[in-house]
Amino acid sequence: MPFTDKRPLSWLLQQFQLQPGKPAIFSGLRSLFILGVPIGVGMITGHAAESAIATMAAWFVGMVNVDGAYRQRATAMIAATIGVTVMFLIASLVSSHLWLSVPTTFLVIFIAGLASLYGNVAASVSLVTSIMFVISLAKFASFSNLSTLIQHCALCLAGGTWTTVLLLGLWVVRPDIPAMQTVANCYLSLSKFVDLASSIALNPQDRQEWAQRFLQAQDTVIQNLTSARSVWTTIWNRQKGANLRGNHLLVLIEDVNQIINSVVALSELLAIASEHQLFSRLQREIQQVIEQLAIALQMLSEAIAKGKNSVHLGDLDRTVEALEHQRQVLRSQVLNQTINAQTDEYSDLLNLGKITASLTKLAQQIHTDADIVTDLIQRKPRSIAQRDISPPAQPERSAIIDTLRNNFTFDSVLFRHALRLALITTFAELLASVLQLPRGYWITLTALVALKPNFGGTSETTVQRVIGTILGGIIGIALVLLVKNPLAIAVCFLLLVFVAMSVRSLSYSIFIILLTPAIILLLNIISAGGWKVGVLRIFDSFAGGVLALLGSYLLFPRWERQQLPAQLEKTIRANLAYFQQVVANYLHPEDNAFADSINMLRHQAALENANANAAAQRLFSEPRHIQGEIEPVMTLMAYIRGFFSSVTTLAEHLPEFSGEYQFTELKRLTDTIVQVLENLADALGQGQPPQPLPALDSYLEVIHHQIEQLHTARLSEIATNSNSLTPILQAVREQTPLSTELDRIVNEIKVMHCVIARLQE
Repeated sequence: MPFTDKRPLSWLLQQFQLQPGKPAIFSGLRSLFILGVPIGVGMITGHAAESAIATMAAWFVGMVNVDGAYRQRATAMIAATIGVTVMFLIASLVSSHLWLSVPTTFLVIFIAGLASLYGNVAASVSLVTSIMFVISLAKFASFSNLSTLIQHCALCLAGGTWTTVLLLGLWVVRPDIPAMQTVANCYLSLSKFVDLASSIALNPQDRQEWAQRFLQAQDTVIQNLTSARSVWTTIWNRQKGANLRGNHLLVLIEDVNQIINSVVALSELLAIASEHQLFSRLQREIQQVIEQLAIALQMLSEAIAKGKNSVHLGDLDRTVEALEHQRQVLRSQVLNQTINAQTDEYSDLLNLGKITASLTKLAQQIHTDADIVTDLIQRKPRSIAQRDISPPAQPERSAIIDTLRNNFTFDSVLFRHALRLALITTFAELLASVLQLPRGYWITLTALVALKPNFGGTSETTVQRVIGTILGGIIGIALVLLVKNPLAIAVCFLLLVFVAMSVRSLSYSIFIILLTPAIILLLNIISAGGWKVGVLRIFDSFAGGVLALLGSYLLFPRWERQQLPAQLEKTIRANLAYFQQVVANYLHPEDNAFADSINMLRHQAALENANANAAAQRLFSEPRHIQGEIEPVMTLMAYIRGFFSSVTTLAEHLPEFSGEYQFTELKRLTDTIVQVLENLADALGQGQPPQPLPALDSYLEVIHHQIEQLHTARLSEIATNSNSLTPILQAVREQTPLSTELDRIVNEIKVMHCVIARLQE
């Protein structure tokens, strides 16, 4: 779990680190075009001040964050265009009267804060419209006469319409681009996930750090997979199966899920094997295969994103062949010494065989996906099994009202946030008006943007924004003093905007550092201001950040420590349901109706694991005297994730399990595990200590004895029958992984029980 380093210097440097990925050059160029046209028109016609209204509207509409289908993007951008125009109109009508503008500010920001109830798109639209209201109220709005008001509103509408037409007009040529991009993102994050799977074997001394990075990568893949499914259903749910490209993308999406499961199981097998001596004799070959798997997945991602078939898997095939050859050599060497062989060594050999089979299966899966990508790019039909993703339920009007009604209470985190946001923003607006601060609306804007539903998010955004503004303000002041030519200033402005928008997805801090001097230069283009604008920008951003932090700390805080037990309870119950379904398949292998249920429950457990991880991160970012002990929470999260990995390994082993040989204590052991997990969830929900652990080890001892008998029998059999598949060999192959994972599950539950007992104290 990737908790942040709390040392001041390290923590500060982390705020300015670039996220993995490449700069969004197209986004930077798009922003240049969006802003350059209204600014250029204003300068050419001699109406630079008026063109600023259209420029602001165009910029804000372009910043609406929608990763979805064409229809979603169009709806959001049209809503934002109308929203910024309406906000400008309202600000114009109330700006002349303080007694009217203050309550209007409170009402507008409160409603905008509640918009987060309806998802990220609504939150993004409400944020840009709120920003437009604050700026318009202080800078542009004035109700001098009706004709001027209509003209300014028309400029605002024109700016938003310009951005909407530009972006949607370019997109309509290929409306399936969002789906292609989200699937490409899945395979790119999957490549990084696979690459991390080998680190546990190579760097066992850094296992804790590896686990944090591995789980973070796993959460990223799950989030990308969820996003890809959502985008796919939005585009194709009305004509399911009718679109050739849609069918190909659907298969690629669902194959991501299968690869995730295989990699989780592989990481478990590697963790087990790396603790034994035989593993070192195959370690190099295993590492080479994993590296080639990661490279192949990256090539798949690039092929999907660019629409060019550039997937070459020759190196992957050669490394798989080398691994299989070396495993056969190792197997012969071990089995030729059967007289002195130990059951533990034979168990290690079986585990290495399982790792080789898993890697071979992954390579075959990637070959299949590469063929699908080729057909996708060349638009060739392909015979593929029909798969289904249920379309998300569309909210009805009654559901929208019910959501608002159910959250209109102080128990709702988002209601508290909306009220806090409205109060702080209104106070900042009142403060700037009463004190008549020049450009005091920057205080309001900083508080509006920095204030988040939780203290951790507020503090992180505030630090990034304030420090970024200070550094960017210094750059802006230097540019104003050094650059005097209006054309050179305009070029510097456009260059800063281009770079800022290109790195926006990689680092918010660097985005602010570059955006701040761009705004200072823009203000010097459309009006006088000089270097003092930069000083005011720094001072106002600092004041706004302080207000945001005080508001988040003092006004209706809902600390994560209070909410974390409920999230951990949900997480344990989701993992328990997943475990119960997998165990049901082992106890009743003749029933094959559980496969879909396993996939659904596994995905739900993975999402809850990611939610719990995010909650723990928020706890870690809260003030030290509030958060309490962190170490038990970190430990519990690590072992819940370990339990999930063990269950996933068992689920991946199911196709090889016939059930002809059964451990006598399997049902009683699994029933007891279910009871323990239910009690742990109840303990978290009720705030009580868990009941004492039952004797899980007594069931394991019987299972250990049975597996040792099987191994001994197999070693005796090898001397006369080493190659053919016998009932004993079949039982050994089926039961050895089951025994190993049951051992790990019992250990994980013991630690979880101990940690929850500590937390409840």
